Amino acid sequence: MIRLAWQRWAVGGAALVAIIVALIDLQGAAGGIRTETMSADGTPMTVYRPLAGGPGPAVLIAHGFAGSQQLMQPFAVTLARQGYTAVTFDFAGHGRNPNPLTGNITREDGATRTLLDETARVAERAKALGDGRLALLGHSMATDIIVRQARRDPAVAATVAVSMFSPAVTATTPRNLLVIVGAWEGGLKAEALRVTGLVSGAVAAVPGVTYGDIATGGARRVAISPHTEHVSVLYSETSLREALAWLDMTFGRPPAAAPELDGRGPAILLLLAGVVLLAWPLAALLPVVADPPAGAGLGWRRIWLPVMAPAIVTPLMLRLVPTNFLPVIVGDYLAMHFAVYGLTTALATAVVRPGHSLSRPARQGRRLATAAGAVIAFGFIAIVWPIDSYVTSFVPHSSRLVLFLAMLAGTLCFFLSDEWLTRGVGAARGAYVASKIAFLVSLGLAVALDFERLFFLLIIIPVIVVFFVVYGLFSAWAYRATGHPFVGGSANAVAFAWAIAVTFPFLAR
Repeated sequence: MIRLAWQRWAVGGAALVAIIVALIDLQGAAGGIRTETMSADGTPMTVYRPLAGGPGPAVLIAHGFAGSQQLMQPFAVTLARQGYTAVTFDFAGHGRNPNPLTGNITREDGATRTLLDETARVAERAKALGDGRLALLGHSMATDIIVRQARRDPAVAATVAVSMFSPAVTATTPRNLLVIVGAWEGGLKAEALRVTGLVSGAVAAVPGVTYGDIATGGARRVAISPHTEHVSVLYSETSLREALAWLDMTFGRPPAAAPELDGRGPAILLLLAGVVLLAWPLAALLPVVADPPAGAGLGWRRIWLPVMAPAIVTPLMLRLVPTNFLPVIVGDYLAMHFAVYGLTTALATAVVRPGHSLSRPARQGRRLATAAGAVIAFGFIAIVWPIDSYVTSFVPHSSRLVLFLAMLAGTLCFFLSDEWLTRGVGAARGAYVASKIAFLVSLGLAVALDFERLFFLLIIIPVIVVFFVVYGLFSAWAYRATGHPFVGGSANAVAFAWAIAVTFPFLAR
């Protein structure tokens, strides 16, 4: 026990050091520039400029699906340090934009038109803030929007598309197209090489080779950022260097010998790692709620039914049930999926373990509430605040609070029943991981059954995996200290409901 206590103190101290170092680094990440917030017809904007010198070419920077302008800060800061006027903004329905996204998201004359018109308005404002010259940079969903905007606006001198997918690219438009893609984005890499091959004159385009003439606007290039996927590509030094070099060539600016890049990626990882490590020693301070530990306590011979049945039943059942009741893209479906999955899990658990109900009230309700509240509060302080400050918008507009409550009803059903199922004396080793894999498989089956309506779920599955890992550790440590599965289950439910409610695009109904 003494050795374990010292281990906890040592880990806690190391975690605090990591958090402090990361925060110092992140606070200085935007050094050397000045920023100004403003609005373009209700669209929140942030302007990044160098500390000295006159205005440079304007670069309008657009975020992707479920993102926000904070997510694009590495590009904005890097470009501003090199003399550009970088402008980020929140699309309608995203981030802190109070305006909902209007139009059908599957139609070019629907939401695409709304986003395109908004981009055009912000682009005009950005051009006026710079020296009159303009380039566009976008990520993921925004690549289709900026490609279309570049096609209809001859003033756009260059387009930088990160993780691009756009059917609007032709052999001649947009002008001076640079496509940046993560090395782990297989399908998008193939698409990047295809559109570059339209002007290469070769059988297949080669990454890192510039084709066409940049002076005439006909240049294209594919840049592969190593060891990155759909999100980390935004923090890659390769991505930042390639974007800067492409814009310098377009505008005839001398290349920087050693440009100062925004290197916040490692600091963000260090901060989040420190937060996760800190949770372990802090969990030991939670009060004991149940002794012996509570939970279904099912071994592998009996747990397979409540693990597998919901994964199959839920997508099949919801395929026949309308789920278009919340003003947020696929959020209503996720709320129902969590709810039905959780209720099915509870029912299956009751079948294989009759008389062992998860709704049995705890003898120490006050301790349970205190412990759950402490874990939830830790999540808000240690996860929500850093993400909102340094990664992406994670604090909701007031209109999104009702979405949080609706999502919470569904996530509580899932996480409370799942925690009860996978915990307890005699519980199968690895059951917690198996149940989360089954849930992900269930989401995949749901997408396969209704791809057109639910394909956006594929984009967020990697984020769900990260949350499962982080909050899975929190709930494991909380259970070990308190002996009750509802402590971690409550924290998981709040975290997932919050993340979905504050990030998914808000729609007009």
